Order: sequence, then structure tokens, then C-alpha cells
Amino acid sequence: MQLKNNVTEFILLGLTQDPVRKKIVFVTFLLLYLGTLLGNLLIIITIKTSSALGSPVYFFVFHLSLSDTCFSTCRAPRMIADVLLKNATISFNECMTQVFTSHFFGCLEIFILVLMAVDCYVANCKPLHYRTIMSHQVCGVLVAVAWVGSIGHSSAKVFLALSLPFCGPNVTDPYFCDLQPLLKLACTDTYVTNLLLVSNSGAICTVSFVMLMSSYIVVLHYLRNHNTEGRKKALSTCASHFIMAISFFGPCVFMYTRPTTTFSKDKMIAVFYTIGTPLLNPLIYTLRNAGVNNAIKMLWSKKLISDDKR
Repeated sequence: MQLKNNVTEFILLGLTQDPVRKKIVFVTFLLLYLGTLLGNLLIIITIKTSSALGSPVYFFVFHLSLSDTCFSTCRAPRMIADVLLKNATISFNECMTQVFTSHFFGCLEIFILVLMAVDCYVANCKPLHYRTIMSHQVCGVLVAVAWVGSIGHSSAKVFLALSLPFCGPNVTDPYFCDLQPLLKLACTDTYVTNLLLVSNSGAICTVSFVMLMSSYIVVLHYLRNHNTEGRKKALSTCASHFIMAISFFGPCVFMYTRPTTTFSKDKMIAVFYTIGTPLLNPLIYTLRNAGVNNAIKMLWSKKLISDDKR
């Protein structure tokens, strides 16, 4: 017998119910989100307008910043606004939209990080064929495949969520909508759904992480034959990619490769995954990357000269 879905909205408990802590959370997360937004938008504008950043790696960094901006925006503004509310609610349709968009841009970021690892491998291990292998056409096709794959992944998530009947409880502990917390509210046995969820997200996170680590291990092994200067430059680039990969895949693997179980640290990990990781991208690629730094300086120099002429 098919159970009817009687739930039209969900109540989000949020991070804290203490009024003072709510204000602290509001100010802190607002500043972090604005930093994420401004930092990633700066990278997007710089790469788009600078002819010096036309190599494939910056093409991938552009899409990484774009996915970071959208991924953070899927959850952060709603969470910041809900902090000040006594009872935060989200409609069923808005909840499903949040599930789709957050998993779409999260999955897209995973695929972009994998593509960046491939680019790093080709640049260091096959430098003579780099321009041929990583041509603009090839990079465009790879990113298009990443977008299509992300749509498939997030669509599967929403399909699983829509197949669940919600006929009673509607209070969920996290500050955003996700499929794992929703499984606890379903009025049916969710064993098969949970298995499909872990298989879907777990496979993407685990396989992608293994591919990343394997590519970096191969690159590090190959760099032994480089001279000191070449090795230092390649290690600096790989280190930036590696830091981004660990900061993103660590929480991702923890959250989505286990059964529906609640841990006390889940909320803090989810906060870091939603706001902290997207903020690291502009910090890493502006503080550690000389090319981006120089392009930003040139961009602002042109702007100042243009303003002076007015």
C-alpha cells in the first residue's frame, strides 16, 4: 500500500537555540559567506578577463570557483537568515530544490577537482604533449561531461527523496535539507533507499578520492627526476590542489559513505563543508599562486588607471 505524503514543510532545528549564540553564529557565518562570495567572484572575474591565465589549469579553477560560489549559496544564505528565526521552516518543494542544487554543485566540484588532478598529471608527466592532450576543446568536453554527470547524480538524489512517504514527523536536526536526515522522517523502511544513497554518493566520493591520490602519487614519483627549481614549482602547484582535495573530500567521505547514523560532530563538519571549504579556494589560489596574484594586481591597476582618466 502506497503511503500518502502529508508533509508540506519541514522544521529545521539549526545549530543552536541560545539567543546570544544565534547572534554570534549570524555575524560569523555572514562574514564567512561574504568572504567566500567576494573571493571566488574575484577569481572568476580575474581569470575571465586576464589573457595571462588562459592555460587549462585556470579554466578548471574558474569552474571550481563557480561551483564553490553556487554550492555555498545553496545553503549559506538560508542558514544565515534562519539563525535569527525562532522556528525556521522550509517548504517541501524548497527542500527538494536545496537537495538537488547542493548535490549538483557539490558533485560538480568533485569532478572538477579530479580534472585538475588529471591536468596536474599531464603537465608534469607528459609535458611535451600537454598542449595536445589538454587542448581547449578537450577541456571543454571534460567540463561538459562533469556538468552532465552532476545532473545525473543530483537527479537520482531527488528521485530517491520523492519516492519516500512523509506522513508524520517533520522536524529535522540539521540546518539544511539533505537526504540522509530526511530518511529518518520517512514513514517506511528506508534500508534499500539508504543502501542506494551510500552506493551513489559513497562511490563518487571514494572513487574520485582514490583517483586523486593515485594521480598525485604518480606525479610525486615522477618529480624525483626533475631539477630543484622545476620540482619546487610543480610541488607548489600540486600542494594547492592537494589541500583543496583533502579539505573537500574529508568531510564528503565522512558524511556520505556511511549509513544513516548521527554523530555529535556532524553539524560542525557540515558547516565546514558548506562554508569553510568554499572559502579555502580563493585563499589558496590567491596566496599560493603567483600567476593569479599578478593577474589580480594588473586587473586593479587597469581599473585605477581607468578611474583616473575619468
